Amino acid sequence: MYVSEIAYGNWITHGSQVEEDAAIKCVKAAFEEGITTFDTADVYAGTRAETVLGKALKGVKRESYELFTKVYFPTGAGKNDRGLSRKHILESVHASLKRLGTDHIDLYQMHRFDFQAPLDESLQAFEDLVRQGKVNYIGFSEWDAEQINSALKIQKERGWTRFVSSQPQYSMLWRVIEGEVVPLSEQEGIGQIVWSPIAQGVLTGKYLPGKKPPAGSRATDKKSGAGFISRWMTDEVLSAVQNLKPIADELGLSLSQLALAWALQNQNVSAVIMGATKPTQVKENAKAAGVKLEASVMAAIDAVLGALPERDPNKTESPNPRA
Repeated sequence: MYVSEIAYGNWITHGSQVEEDAAIKCVKAAFEEGITTFDTADVYAGTRAETVLGKALKGVKRESYELFTKVYFPTGAGKNDRGLSRKHILESVHASLKRLGTDHIDLYQMHRFDFQAPLDESLQAFEDLVRQGKVNYIGFSEWDAEQINSALKIQKERGWTRFVSSQPQYSMLWRVIEGEVVPLSEQEGIGQIVWSPIAQGVLTGKYLPGKKPPAGSRATDKKSGAGFISRWMTDEVLSAVQNLKPIADELGLSLSQLALAWALQNQNVSAVIMGATKPTQVKENAKAAGVKLEASVMAAIDAVLGALPERDPNKTESPNPRA
């Protein structure tokens, strides 16, 4: 299955940060720019993100786009409304299909690794969904190399559908997949569909060292990722990002386009997921598709960032969904 290099994601936008009509305009802009891959999850905006995306895609020829969603995080107060048990997977997929207004999902992903559910039970449930025609392909998000290997071994032994994708965080500043996950994925035919390639907006350059974050930005919105972005909100990181601007200017790119293009230089990256609150952002980010960065440019970026990027593979962690 082909995907667009730039994928449209609605983690903390649809149903939360962006009103429904604006979200629909963003999806329309995505199609206009050649973006055909749309990624969401049952847990985003308390399930509302799937509903909004389903409305935005209503009336669009189903074969003309690739629809991705995920299961794992809590979607309700019940003790079984979470994790990767067979019960939750089957109940969650049917709820997602209803919210998305479709009869099948192109890529269904295990949103994290579940340490309590038996792995073969989770994989059997995914296999059944593939055989029922409700899911075309399967993947995972934020698994480490050992977890990936464990699943692939079971799938091979039982002749089950194999994982085709990994959805990790990946950016100039967060490179933890490069040491173990990427080499294994290349060996096993798994592609990366990466999230947060502009580090929650930090790599756009809109946050300045020594200055308060712009009003209405993600860094100021506690409901939309302020806690998550806080790791990057240091003068050292923000100054380094500003020092990337001459590199982007020389190439005729914005900082966000440079960040997206950087992630796409990794041959194991199939697509980068970008979010947007308005159509102009979609149009700007789409211009990163097809951009090739010379080795000298990649080296210049590394020289600016120095030791700031996180590379420790042990940073790939899955929380206990039942805690």
